[in-house]
Amino acid sequence: MTYSQRVAKALLDIHAVTLSPDQPFTWASGLKSPIYTDNRLTISYPEVRQAIFNGMVEQIKLHFSEADVIAGTATAGIPHAAWVAQNMELPMIYVRTKPKDHGQGKQIEGILKEGQKVVVIDDLISTGGSVLNAVRAVNNAGGKVIGVVSVFTYDLPAAEQNFMANGLKYYSVTDYMTLIKVAKENNQISADHLKSLQEWRKDPLSWSKEQAS
Repeated sequence: MTYSQRVAKALLDIHAVTLSPDQPFTWASGLKSPIYTDNRLTISYPEVRQAIFNGMVEQIKLHFSEADVIAGTATAGIPHAAWVAQNMELPMIYVRTKPKDHGQGKQIEGILKEGQKVVVIDDLISTGGSVLNAVRAVNNAGGKVIGVVSVFTYDLPAAEQNFMANGLKYYSVTDYMTLIKVAKENNQISADHLKSLQEWRKDPLSWSKEQAS
């Protein structure tokens, strides 16, 4: 079993990721989805969170070895960023979703020096919109984001397009396609479920409309 497969299995085992193609979840946007993810649960499991931050460190060393600073997205990316920064003996900052409405109105907490190379840590990549907002905040504050690393990605085409449009690479410890294959191998879903889950990833909007009809 690969590292990615082991983490995918752990996410399923602790119910950080739940698959339900027969009874889809409804996202805040109104879209129907066969998957629900709450990676915040991982912080309560020492072995799981250690496997995750070790995987993140590996990705950073492989792809972004010149990183000066580790940034966590508020709130879910913060604990993982802290463990990664500690392991790599690097400074850490975190990025709020929007500037504070009091005090100095900061959006970034911690010390970021002009021109420092930053890797942003998030828990989940869906379309990439929220983490790319954090990337812009870091760049606007004088940092230079060189990449993004997450716990998990849905592998959606929209994320690929959004990151490409921003000229940025992202990597995840594990991913949707790995996770659904692990779920099938462990008899947590059927062959029909697997097919439906694969269809959702290709076109979430069409899949959602089919479920609603």
